[in-house]
Amino acid sequence: MGRSRRKKPFYENVRITDVGAEGKAIAKIDDMVVFTTHVIPGDVVDLQVVKKRKRYQEARVTKVHEYSKDRQDAFCEHFGTCGGCKWQFLPYEKQLFYKQKQVEDQLNRLGKVELPTMEPILGSEKTTFYRNKLEYTFSNKRWLTYEEVESEKEFEHMNALGFHIPGMFDKIIDINKCWLQPEPSNEIRNEIRKYALENGLTFFDLRNQEGFLRNLIIRTASTGENMVIVSFYHEDQEAREALLQHLADKFPQINALMYVINAKANDTIADQKIKVFKGEDHIFEEMEGIKFKIGPKSFYQTNSDQAYELYKITRDFAGLTGDENVYDLYTGTGTIANFVAKKAKQVVGIEYVPDAIEDAKVNSLNNKIDNTSFYAGDMKDILNNDFVQEHGQPDVIITDPPRAGMHEDVINVILNAEPTRIVYVSCNPATQARDLSLLDSKYKVTRVRPVDMFPHTHHVENVVLLEKR
Repeated sequence: MGRSRRKKPFYENVRITDVGAEGKAIAKIDDMVVFTTHVIPGDVVDLQVVKKRKRYQEARVTKVHEYSKDRQDAFCEHFGTCGGCKWQFLPYEKQLFYKQKQVEDQLNRLGKVELPTMEPILGSEKTTFYRNKLEYTFSNKRWLTYEEVESEKEFEHMNALGFHIPGMFDKIIDINKCWLQPEPSNEIRNEIRKYALENGLTFFDLRNQEGFLRNLIIRTASTGENMVIVSFYHEDQEAREALLQHLADKFPQINALMYVINAKANDTIADQKIKVFKGEDHIFEEMEGIKFKIGPKSFYQTNSDQAYELYKITRDFAGLTGDENVYDLYTGTGTIANFVAKKAKQVVGIEYVPDAIEDAKVNSLNNKIDNTSFYAGDMKDILNNDFVQEHGQPDVIITDPPRAGMHEDVINVILNAEPTRIVYVSCNPATQARDLSLLDSKYKVTRVRPVDMFPHTHHVENVVLLEKR
């Protein structure tokens, strides 16, 4: 006989008291921490535990008895079904409070290093329509909301153009209006859907890998320029050209209209050839008169206005006087490197992606910046003691690694190079805290300032200044 499953706990009339890592709501029952979602501090709920661990439990909300006085109405019609903007019912000042608290908690709990008084989080002036890039998926498996299912309405088709439902790789919610990206983003997406339905173009079947229309990427730059990339699963020249020409005629403000034929099993187009249908193969972003060329594969911070604020804080923390040799690790397309170059003697940028390094060089060339140099390679391989000897000891290191943080080998080279200051920009305070602990033997944290790049989400950037002991 198999082991009988023990019934998981059910808690009634529990008050949510806090928000923790990854934006999860917290309730405390006796000495047990219970994590849940879709509620905020002050809500009183019933909780059904779905996962039990020794030190914590995870639960789903089965009933709300009382709403928090802080709760506000969500502004998006897709809220609760779409996986984005999960904090819409939390006032923005409260979002900032919990983001700052999250950074402080993680640096203290995981880093265990001495910290100065944290500077106040810098909120985003725009809390809607702040993104410059969105990616959508075509699907013939539209996700129906609970209300749609209950209505017993018969739908003419099940095609959708929108976002993946959390945890459902082949189900897409059809998006009418997204509050993340400024126009003409919604207009373009809705027009493509309308044209496709009217002309019988097939939407992609993610499970069976068939169909014509696959993905859509829209970029809207702060300069007013726009890029659209349509991904097709297979070539149908007549149908493809008719759709793209319709877009070109309908939206003359598209500066770069591009397409890709992607017959791979996955959606990524980083390894695919992207072709220009009309216009340029790039658009431009701009900061303080510096223009950054953005290609279809380029990485650029997705909140343009707030990226400028983030980079100003980074430059301020670096304390540049014009005499410093600066290393910019994980430089991407050289945005930070080129942004700080006018206040440095020399900037050396290192990045894993060769295409990004080529963009970084072009950005320096286009802006007549002649004190930068860029190198492509795996950070832990290229940044070694020989590299430091060849390019000079850095006075300042700026590092902006991916969510996983820095490899221990990279940290060891930084410790051996002994720069006077390190400015650590992170999108994941948890891995940042781990790395600060490894740097603690030689460096003291002297400034900390979180920056909110993504309103209505739990995500937060954090900038830390470390100075040599």
